Amino acid sequence: MYNRKAIEYLIKWSKKKERKPLILRGARQVGKTTLVNNFSENFKQYIYLNLEETEDKQIFEQNYSFENLLSAIFFIKQKEKKIKNTLIFIDEIQNSAEAVKQLRYFYEKAPDIYVIAAGSLLETLMSKNISFPVGRVEYLFLQAFSFEEYLWAINNKNLVELWNKIPLPEYAHNKLLSTFNTYSLIGGMPDIIKNYIENNDIVSLNSLYESLIVSYLDDVEKYAQSNKEAKIIRFVIKNAFSEAGNRIKFNGFAKSNYKSREIGETMAILEKTHLLKLIYPTTNTQLPIVSDTKKSPKLQILDTGLVNYFAGLQQEIFNSNDIQKVYKGRIAEHIVSQELKYAFPSILQDLHFWVREKKQSNAEVDFVIPFDGKLIPIEVKSGATGRLRSLHQFIDLAPHNLSVRIYAGKIRIEKTKTITGKQFYLLNLPYYLTSKIKEYLKYFVEKIEQTT
Repeated sequence: MYNRKAIEYLIKWSKKKERKPLILRGARQVGKTTLVNNFSENFKQYIYLNLEETEDKQIFEQNYSFENLLSAIFFIKQKEKKIKNTLIFIDEIQNSAEAVKQLRYFYEKAPDIYVIAAGSLLETLMSKNISFPVGRVEYLFLQAFSFEEYLWAINNKNLVELWNKIPLPEYAHNKLLSTFNTYSLIGGMPDIIKNYIENNDIVSLNSLYESLIVSYLDDVEKYAQSNKEAKIIRFVIKNAFSEAGNRIKFNGFAKSNYKSREIGETMAILEKTHLLKLIYPTTNTQLPIVSDTKKSPKLQILDTGLVNYFAGLQQEIFNSNDIQKVYKGRIAEHIVSQELKYAFPSILQDLHFWVREKKQSNAEVDFVIPFDGKLIPIEVKSGATGRLRSLHQFIDLAPHNLSVRIYAGKIRIEKTKTITGKQFYLLNLPYYLTSKIKEYLKYFVEKIEQTT
């Protein structure tokens, strides 16, 4: 059993007085079912319903009153209704609109029962005019394994303990960097990590990557509205890996003849399945962050390990001591974006990058994040500080002087100047600490205050 950070959230949820049914969201194969099965050990009684199974689905299709529905669930699953500490898990709930509707009644009429629902294609229900009970459910979004969860999975308790120290002891750097390089190579999909831990063989993972993509392609039939739409969706899925990390244009995506509208609609559908995410730029240098959706977005895929396999990058990453040197730095940027999402997990808090597009003065900063009322620029780059020219332009325009560079080196704070002479501070942070960026920004500010 691998530990997931989401377990902490589930425990807090279970202790709430005004507890609502919880809907687990996330792409297929990120570990939703395993997470709940592990969590069920905290209960006296556990009822598992898989609505891909006809028998379980039919329970919700009989037009029972809620009271009779509840009785049917306990009867068919041979469980005792009088036991109070009961968890009901409704898996693949997207297969039954009636099951979705019944969630409100679990909240209103059976508040003592703990109810979790999950499904990999939940958002596709929205386009079928099926709505979730507003105000009567809550949500938790589950991603693939973070680097922290990967450390837990390999059971290196000493490394986990060191990773959690702020600041990190310098002697732990090389080991954590090499461990992060392995994580960046294989990615965070649970079955991939499990197989790698058991066999320590990269090649044996290839059939699992293939199985994952086949399952995603097979799913298309479940939510595509027409054969034409299904064809375009499959095209985008197959070609998205080679475009990951790039700024993309919808019109003619991946050298196709598809129009902007066709690709735009397909991207919106695939965002609902959580297979990919579009990261839009902002031109702001201070809060609030305003997305400029008229400008080209960057394409982020569910998991960097999938990108590495399908883009043919595994061997190059395996032989590299710095992922920044691979694929023009796109893999480094992609895995950093993945880790930043763990630092900012709210589904309302999208990632952004910064652009300045003027004649003879274009600039692009890899990411910007909110911190303490400021918009902090982040560059994923190696090399000298003077090479961070876009970062300099951002700082020149920003009402503060704080910035971050994520790279393969050790933790370091620099006091430096932009090309125009504005003084600013740069926090150099190794890749493997990306998801702890909030904690390190606090540390960064404290260190600056101590020296001024």
